[in-house]
Amino acid sequence: MPSSPPDWPPAPGALRPSPFPHPALHALHGLARLLLFPAYWALDQLLGCWAPAACTGGWERGSAAARGLAALLLLLLLGLPLALPGLLLWLPLQAWRRPFCYQPPPQCWTPPAAWSPRTEPARSFRFLSANLCLLPDGLARFSNLPHSQRRARTLGAALLAGLRPSRYGATACSPPQAGAPCGMLSATLPSGLDFVCLQEVFDLRAASHLLRRLVPNMGPVLYDVGTLGLRPGPHLKLLGSGLLLASRYPLLNAAFRFFPNGHREDALASKGLLSAQVQLGILDGRRVVGFLHCTHLQAAAEDGPVRCEQLTLLLDWVEQFEAENRLEDEAVAFSMLMGDLNFDNCSRADAQEQQHQIFSRFQDPCRLGARRDQPWALGTLLSTPLLHHSDASSPEMLRRALEQEEGRRLYLTGCPSTNYSKSWRGRRLDYILYRGMPGALLIPEVEQVTFSTALAGLTDHLAVSLQLRMSAPS
Repeated sequence: MPSSPPDWPPAPGALRPSPFPHPALHALHGLARLLLFPAYWALDQLLGCWAPAACTGGWERGSAAARGLAALLLLLLLGLPLALPGLLLWLPLQAWRRPFCYQPPPQCWTPPAAWSPRTEPARSFRFLSANLCLLPDGLARFSNLPHSQRRARTLGAALLAGLRPSRYGATACSPPQAGAPCGMLSATLPSGLDFVCLQEVFDLRAASHLLRRLVPNMGPVLYDVGTLGLRPGPHLKLLGSGLLLASRYPLLNAAFRFFPNGHREDALASKGLLSAQVQLGILDGRRVVGFLHCTHLQAAAEDGPVRCEQLTLLLDWVEQFEAENRLEDEAVAFSMLMGDLNFDNCSRADAQEQQHQIFSRFQDPCRLGARRDQPWALGTLLSTPLLHHSDASSPEMLRRALEQEEGRRLYLTGCPSTNYSKSWRGRRLDYILYRGMPGALLIPEVEQVTFSTALAGLTDHLAVSLQLRMSAPS
């Protein structure tokens, strides 16, 4: 087998950079967004004035705050005459828009060497999932995370550190059992990431900051994901899904489906499932591929039945995408499901989700069973009021704090309805699930799960990564 097969890297196939079939539609869409922006920005800033942190600050004190509020109201009024034609132009264009943007890698991009299991029996792949809370700035203030643009630039730099090979220190949460994957708590991101799935990248300006870091240093990226505008139901989707997927390996196909049952404030966002097929290498003249599925489920804690419906839809869409895009002679290495599922595996309130068939179709390396996690598994949702505490905003200091039960109780959000007889671990909402294919030639094995505090002070979630070793049986 030649070391550099002629079809590596492959052509992107069905993926084109523009989400519109014609350049004129793309230009009109840009014009519509330009007309909408002044009113959108002013409304977003006004919403931020009612965030808890802003209400206790200077907005209610002095004439400067009053002048600022008046200026925003004036800008909103001035922007409305532009926003109305912008909205009337934007809405019908969504019927022609593909539900994601594809940013191809630069011409100088070189993917990893094609994996040939015959000459390289095993290869490890590293996956990262992180909720970045990059909402429009005013909305992000309600999560105690203002300055979305500034945070996006800093988050991009932090992610870049995980894309380059480097040494990093990690501390085991507890000794792993024999034959079980190892769980680690680290102040940095694992090096050499291959696939990055991000949630809550709702703000498009923030997404552009991430793209400038990810594309040149990693490879192709899917972003601005979502089915917007008027949808059957009827539903009006004003925000995308917030999903962003970056890959070090070539992307072959992608699709997005939105959840039709979004509830409360989530009804305005186009949450759903982003699926992609990647090529990993060549085996006996045929492609070795993997499937990546990224999602973010309904947020409200009391909406367990909504999440269960979304999980059922998600499983059907996973099977449909893989069946439609898998060629008969392809070797499938893995199928991954990553994202913020908004329920944990230990709370009584989440019992319905914990029993869902998702866990019989995909494997969760952090889970021993319903209501039972690995002893090293760690909660991923941070306490919002303490995000900017000196310890919570330093990756190394937060790592040290979370090694102790006192620190976990202080900085990790908990579940009052749960009786923790063992040490406190917090709520684990962020998942990376995997599965091999029945009868497949390649076998997956989890080598390590890492809970990272590298994004401390920049978001309200810990990042989660998984290192999966794929091997061909001898």
